[in-house]
Amino acid sequence: MKVSIIAPGNMGAAIGARLVANGAEVRTILEGRSTASVERAQAAGMVAVTGTAIAEVDFLLSVVPPQEVLATAKSLAPALEAATAKPLYIDCNAINPETTRAVGEVVAATGAHYLDGSIIGLPPREGYGGPALFVSGPEAARAEALSAYGMDIRVMDGAIGAASAIKMAYGGITKGLIAIGAAMILGASRADIADDLKAELAKSQARLLEGFSRSIPDMFGKAYRWVAEMEEIADFLPAGSAQAAMYRSVAAFYRELAADEGRDDIAALAAFFAPAEPNQ
Repeated sequence: MKVSIIAPGNMGAAIGARLVANGAEVRTILEGRSTASVERAQAAGMVAVTGTAIAEVDFLLSVVPPQEVLATAKSLAPALEAATAKPLYIDCNAINPETTRAVGEVVAATGAHYLDGSIIGLPPREGYGGPALFVSGPEAARAEALSAYGMDIRVMDGAIGAASAIKMAYGGITKGLIAIGAAMILGASRADIADDLKAELAKSQARLLEGFSRSIPDMFGKAYRWVAEMEEIADFLPAGSAQAAMYRSVAAFYRELAADEGRDDIAALAAFFAPAEPNQ
């Protein structure tokens, strides 16, 4: 089995490592990538290639930020067109159904087959069977071959767009809740009642507080990456609706957190979840 992964970010490199560990040859492009990306790819056992070699594989997985998916497909189009045996191109990104169909048109023009995909879960690691890779489209069943190489493949009955839709709905719920929780904790902190809020959550919403204690601090270093995803979710919802406006506001909130020059909001959120100091 030969698989190409674009690109070796945290998720892409971790998926590559799992595939390599299960006997697959995993290729990637390292030209122009950061030192961290190169190191991740090397640690994962991925093979750096150039030219058409990136497309001369069984599967090509696009694992890039949402705002880069269309440009990535266009950049790979010459290699896909030149490949004698076309790979199955799976877009694994957090994009809405309209965007995934646009990517599919670029890929189809090269003669390669296209699958809509979406990843739900954390990057692969030892002792964790996920994440799940949902796939949809006429060729979706072909992706089950990746199951033999450590991937959790979820084949959907729907057409192109179904896998992206479930990612939009799931991500909108999980990351939307994180935004709501963070916004209200910041409000409580500004009103100087953060301790009272935390005590009440611990009493009446213990499971919610437990989840926030993990998900909100984990968000600090990811907020910048979630901006484009929230915008994709807004485009997934009816144009001009309050629903869409809500997620554009969530995108703006994550943008503010990512650009928080004084880091005051991040510091306030971190303080809320800091362990209580023992009584003297």
